[in-house]
Formats: sequence, C-alpha cells, structure tokens
Amino acid sequence: MSMAVVGMIAGMALAFAGYFGGFGAFLLVAALGAIGFVVGRFMDGDLDPGEFFRPRERDERRR
Repeated sequence: MSMAVVGMIAGMALAFAGYFGGFGAFLLVAALGAIGFVVGRFMDGDLDPGEFFRPRERDERRR
C-alpha cells in the first residue's frame, strides 16, 4: 500500500473522529495513530529501541 493511500485513510479517520466525536476524539485518534506508527516501525525493524534513549549529538556549528 502506498504512503499516499495510508495518509488518505489516516486523514479520513481523523476527519470522522473530529466530526462525530469533537476535538478530544480527534486528539485521541491522532495520538493512537502516532503510537501505532512507531510500534509498526519497530516491528518492521526500521527502529531500534535505543534510538529513543541515546543522547543526541550536539551540532558544534550552532554555537
């Protein structure tokens, strides 16, 4: 399934939640979708659990 179709389905789900359930339902569906996305990426092997707990490298050019 292409990412465009997945995005369309996610947008439709958020639209239905917002229309029928209000803003709270919209936020709940969005949060659960984000959690599901992260879990799915983890299960596919695209994410490593250590990526969430490792400190980020500082960019020395920003100083």
